[in-house]
Amino acid sequence: MLAHRGLALEAPENTLLAFAKAIALGITHVETDVHASADGVAMISHDPDLRRVAGRDVRVSQLTSHELRRVDLGYGQSFCSLAEALDGFPEARFNIDIKSADAVGPAVDALRSANAADRVLIGSFSAARRLAVVRALPGAATSLSSRGAVSAVAAARAGAGPAVRRILRDVQAVQLPESVAGMRPFVPRAIRAFHDAGVEVHAWTINDPQRMRRLLDLGIDGLVTDRADLALEVLADRALKDA
Repeated sequence: MLAHRGLALEAPENTLLAFAKAIALGITHVETDVHASADGVAMISHDPDLRRVAGRDVRVSQLTSHELRRVDLGYGQSFCSLAEALDGFPEARFNIDIKSADAVGPAVDALRSANAADRVLIGSFSAARRLAVVRALPGAATSLSSRGAVSAVAAARAGAGPAVRRILRDVQAVQLPESVAGMRPFVPRAIRAFHDAGVEVHAWTINDPQRMRRLLDLGIDGLVTDRADLALEVLADRALKDA
């Protein structure tokens, strides 16, 4: 179970409080995003700007890390750095989306300083950004970028094992929405092909318990969800039924 931007119930998304709330429930994997600040620090933020979360027409990259830490996001929270999150939750595993090219170097620095390569999975819509981080961090796991998603899903749905293995040869997971270019990736044949290629299958972003159950029944390995609390209830119910 991956807590998407933490658990943003009575906590702003992607803040230390949101991560703490998820981890307090027993969640071990947190999904988050990084941009770079004006002074070259990897800061946790999904959006490139502050409009949605703080009502300010300014980009993350235009403010220093000090200035971002002074932004009021509610509930006593502000922006935090990747280093702060890694240090604050040393037992947690982080799924990190590298949102911008200027975040590559700062993210690598933070991960190296925390000696955290073995507890992160690096993702990005950009293969170039993702690979730049992974190549600098031996041992870090990684997921498929969007460029390969369409071909991977098409090959998996067709049961083309060699093609699936070739496309996925350098990744440890595929993290996909429920529709990719009009194709459903979470069908039995495709999931088997992904598993046969040796990768985990994660679905995002799944917040409805009924959909969670359906996907888990199909055999996926992970759910990326805004509602980690509901996901844990689903898992508990499944465990009782299997007991």
